[in-house]
Amino acid sequence: MNKKADSLLFLAWASSLVATMGSLYFSEIMKYEPCELCWYQRILMYPMVILLGVAYVRKDFKAALYSTIFSGIGLLISIYHYSIQKVSILTESAPACGRVPCTGEYINLFGFITIPFLALLGFIIIFISSVIVLRAIKEEN
Repeated sequence: MNKKADSLLFLAWASSLVATMGSLYFSEIMKYEPCELCWYQRILMYPMVILLGVAYVRKDFKAALYSTIFSGIGLLISIYHYSIQKVSILTESAPACGRVPCTGEYINLFGFITIPFLALLGFIIIFISSVIVLRAIKEEN
């Protein structure tokens, strides 16, 4: 099979693993309680560790379709979450979202790197990698 697709499937898996470990670090080690939107992002990210890990081991490149869907939805949620943190009009009109406000920023490195931003990066890497894998297997067939 395609070496490029193999490498990108591994990259997608590694990104999902890093994102999952990062979110667990923030909640379990740093004791940052996740907001409701963070939970939705976790619901989409965590299964991809297993999905992409099994797909990589089995060289099942068609599994990239599922990671494209999961990461695409996660990407949209992350964009919204990041926007309500950083765009003042959206911040002011953001609905209450549970015990922990979704507009809260546990970290804010360099004035723009927040937890939803990190999740967004993970979803972008997985989405782009998955789309390229799907194109590569389509070209081979």
